[in-house]
Amino acid sequence: MKWSLAHIFTLKEAPADAEITSHKLLIRGGLIKKLAPGIYSYGHVMVRALRKFEKIIREELNSRGASEILMPMVQPQELWEETNRWIEMGAGLLKFKNRNNQGFCLGATHEEAVCDYVRNEIKSYRDLPRNLYQIQTKYRDEIRPRFGLMRGREFIMNDAYSFDIDQKSALLTYEKMYQAYISIFGRLKLNFRIVQADAGNIGGSQTHEFQLLAQAGEDSLLVSDSSTFAANVEICPAMDFEPVEKSNQPLQQLETFATPGQKTIADLQKFTGVPAKSLVKSLFYAHPNGTQFCVLLRGNDEVNPIKLKNLLSLSDPPLFLTDDEVNAATGSPPGSCGPVQLKKPMAIYMDSGIEPLSNYIVGANKEGFHFKNVNHPRDFEPTQVADLRIAKAGDLDPTNSSGKLQAFRGIELGHVFYLGTKYSQKMGVNFLDSLGKSQPIEMGCYGIGVSRTVQACIEQFHDADGMIWPMEISPFAVHICLLDSGDSELVEYSDRLEGQLEKSGIDVLVDNRDERPGVKFKDADLLGFPIRVVLGRKGFDKKEIEIVDRATKQVTKVSPENALSEILGQLNALASR
Repeated sequence: MKWSLAHIFTLKEAPADAEITSHKLLIRGGLIKKLAPGIYSYGHVMVRALRKFEKIIREELNSRGASEILMPMVQPQELWEETNRWIEMGAGLLKFKNRNNQGFCLGATHEEAVCDYVRNEIKSYRDLPRNLYQIQTKYRDEIRPRFGLMRGREFIMNDAYSFDIDQKSALLTYEKMYQAYISIFGRLKLNFRIVQADAGNIGGSQTHEFQLLAQAGEDSLLVSDSSTFAANVEICPAMDFEPVEKSNQPLQQLETFATPGQKTIADLQKFTGVPAKSLVKSLFYAHPNGTQFCVLLRGNDEVNPIKLKNLLSLSDPPLFLTDDEVNAATGSPPGSCGPVQLKKPMAIYMDSGIEPLSNYIVGANKEGFHFKNVNHPRDFEPTQVADLRIAKAGDLDPTNSSGKLQAFRGIELGHVFYLGTKYSQKMGVNFLDSLGKSQPIEMGCYGIGVSRTVQACIEQFHDADGMIWPMEISPFAVHICLLDSGDSELVEYSDRLEGQLEKSGIDVLVDNRDERPGVKFKDADLLGFPIRVVLGRKGFDKKEIEIVDRATKQVTKVSPENALSEILGQLNALASR
């Protein structure tokens, strides 16, 4: 491929709204161009990388018995109403009406569509199992799209859906897809971790994320320093590395004491001299059904909204009460309220970290006052005790008592879910078992962010000069910098070398522009293809051609006659790294 035909236009500087390195490099290299916030056009170089990654996905899924289909991006409202996600997904769905006033949305995901696709065709246990996948454009109306393709509105995704006769079979399929994802990301030589995760709006009882470790990641991960345990902070169990021992002190008499102007835990700690971990704070929430409830945590802990959502079996985390609502419920503004002698009876959910405490301090539900020597269940009865706090670095590895958790940032590349019958029951996706009885199909769903993963590769593989593509998805393997594009002898040699490489299955880009060598070298470093070949009159007269390894910058000089074999040898070595 000649540069002059490829529509490649590079930039010296990235636009101001490009915040992370990979986004800047993709823009500067002309791989993507913003059409609207969160919506990008893909240039020729980017499309080549996407198609190569898609090829890897197809190879790995096809080898495991999955079948490729393609479903519409535009989906009817009534399908989403069958699962109630037309409402649950909220503003994340881009909804619209056609000329006949019928409701539609752009596909944010395809569980409903695939259930409709199979429910009239799978009739018997003999028709199962099935594993269907597609590579399709998705649209999610992100509130704040950013980081290029990392958090875009329109993106390319591989999503797969499995259908099995029972839970045992479904979990075997889950494991098969889990291993497929390990192979897919392993082929890119990415530094990734498999982490326990929250299922979000997709739902399901078992789920794992495949997370690329990167400073620019949006997800907070906790990874053990002594085992394979890793989890998204959203759901990571919180276990103190030095747990508080249950106190054997006798229970003291409940007392009220004045705390004028002490509205925060930090204020109260300074005022009383009691450490934050021995204070208890009270948070007040509204359930979607309108009922109000209280959550208790130690003063040095923060509530985990995802754990709270899951405890209450909600679709989204509950909302805090306003200051006026707290006052009406407790008789006090925030800062002086607590679970003892509440003005209104309500459920009290207590974090497990409080369980060993005794004779502690809480708000007295009177402005400027607190209770001391508070004890449960004497002074209040918790409705439920559960892990409700955010785990943090230094906490105990839940699977290995000698290990600690370390904090990392992550970029989610893939997600696997065991769904069970969440969708099949609602949408009537049933089959007749061997006894002729109708049963809901057990499902799993699996997704890889195709466009996101390609950008994530650049986020992990780059240097100060530009991108460094992994061989498996590099748009071109060889970049020939033809320094004297008007020299007929060099052009002839370049064309011959290009043809020989392409006959060997190597993708080649020839920079045949009438530009200075410095410009061509900078663009070659920016685009970051594995091998650069420098063809110039001065070198050719000395029977020297430079071959440069992009990752290491190592330069090898060979004669024109030996260039082909040297390039092929270096590419083979790169492929086996």
